[in-house]
Order: sequence, then structure tokens, then C-alpha cells
Amino acid sequence: MKDFHYHKATTVQEALHFLSQYGEEGKIIAGGQSLLILMRQGLVAPEHVIDIKGVRELDYIRFDEKEGLFIGATTTHRSIEKSPLLKEKYEVLVQMERKLATIQTRNWGTIGGNLCHADPAGDPAPVLIALGANLKLGKEGGERKVSLEEFSVDYYETVLEEDEMLLEIQVPIPPARTATVYEKFTIIDSDMAIVSVAASITAGDDGSCKGARVVLGGAAPVPMRARKAEEMLVGEKLKDELLEEVGRAAAEESEPISDIHASEEYKRELVRVLTKRMVRRAWERAIQG
Repeated sequence: MKDFHYHKATTVQEALHFLSQYGEEGKIIAGGQSLLILMRQGLVAPEHVIDIKGVRELDYIRFDEKEGLFIGATTTHRSIEKSPLLKEKYEVLVQMERKLATIQTRNWGTIGGNLCHADPAGDPAPVLIALGANLKLGKEGGERKVSLEEFSVDYYETVLEEDEMLLEIQVPIPPARTATVYEKFTIIDSDMAIVSVAASITAGDDGSCKGARVVLGGAAPVPMRARKAEEMLVGEKLKDELLEEVGRAAAEESEPISDIHASEEYKRELVRVLTKRMVRRAWERAIQG
């Protein structure tokens, strides 16, 4: 690992000042579960490392009955997993976190660091996209909000500017009769997903699908919505034949590549099977209210 200058920020403004000062030569570190690995491998070599782990004002989970859920960027995975509030209001996030890496990683790794690392096989992004999440980004002189769906632009690349950092994850209140579920396929339990699927279904009073989000992880350079599959669901009733078509559509939309874990063809088959399974599960739960 190459030498670097270490800067410990204690406030958001201090962190943003460091970023403004060092620009492309600086890197934010929160839990370090991803960045330190990249630095040891020589894939990144920042001149300045800005530690925001101690920025307490970014460590929170809050809920508003009108505006929804707000999670600070330095909130740990373990805090999300163990949150009674999230278990009641957004249980899918708790279930997702239970399968994210090891307890040691969840104890120290942060939700903001995970999203900014932008690994397309990461667990939180597909679930949060299915929930319609937005991100608040900040830099000296201002803030902006972007959809999480548009945050990742390629493998390990995001829309973050050099002097900008993630401040908050914002999740709206789901419509009535909405259910969101998530599942990933792995060889080793709690490992990174080979392929994952998150599905969110809003059911009408007659049991038909009023709204749908199907989000694929590990199946493209970024977490992606299977929009053709979503369109096929809206206005329809739950039927086996429809789920077969939706699964095939999602598999065709996906853009997986062959790697040491699985071939492209195998990953497409995983997308097909998991999409059918998750859409059915979400739809049945949505109908139950």
C-alpha cells in the first residue's frame, strides 16, 4: 500500500472542506471494508484519505409518517439489521442485511460506503431502488438529490463529483398494499450475490398489479430495473403463465458477463428463476395487505 496523508473529519463541513481542498487526490473512507482492499491491491492510490467514520451527524435512522425513511451515510449495516423501526416499517432492509457478508463486516461497514463502492453485486442497492430511494449528495456550497437508480453509471463508478460525498439515503413511504422482497443466489451463505433480484408489487383491491419494480443485481454493470418485465405486470392478475413470461423478459433484459462464478447463460437462468419467485412472493404479500 502506498503512503498517504490521513485526515480525520469530525463534522460534515470539515469533511466537505477536505474534499474541496484535495479533489481527485482525496478519497473518503468510512468503514474501509472496500477501500482498504482496493488500496492493498494497488487499484487505487489516493494521496489523501479523509476518514468520516467519526462524523456522528451522519449516523442515524429516522422515520417521518409523511416523508418516509432517512438513513445517514455512516450508519452501519448492523444498525440497520437490528433496528426495531426498520423491522416494523421496512422489513425487507432488515432481511437483506442479515445476509450481507459477516457480522464483523456489518458491525463496521456503512451503508453509504457500500453504495458509493458501486459494486453491481452489492445487496443494498437493488432493495433500495425497488423501494424508490433517493440520495442526498453534498459538497461545499450546496447539496443535490439524485435517484439511486441513476447513481451508478458503470462498474464501481457513480455520479459523485470529485468534491462531493453521500450524506443521506431517503426512502419514501410505500403505497398501500405494497410488498417488497429480495433474494440473492450465492454458493457460500452471506457471500456476494452471483445474481440477485428485488421485487416490489403494489396490488389493487381486486388483486391486480397497480405498480411494479423488478431490480436485478449482479446482472449488468449497474443494478438495473427490468422495465419490460415491469410493464408486463401492470394491470394483470397473478397467473403462472404471466410469471413465466416476466421471468423470461427479465432474463433477456439483463446484461450479465461470464466470470469465475458463473457463465452468462447460467446467470440469465438465475435471473429468470429468481424474478418469477420474487414477483410471486411480493404479489402474494401485497394482496394480503
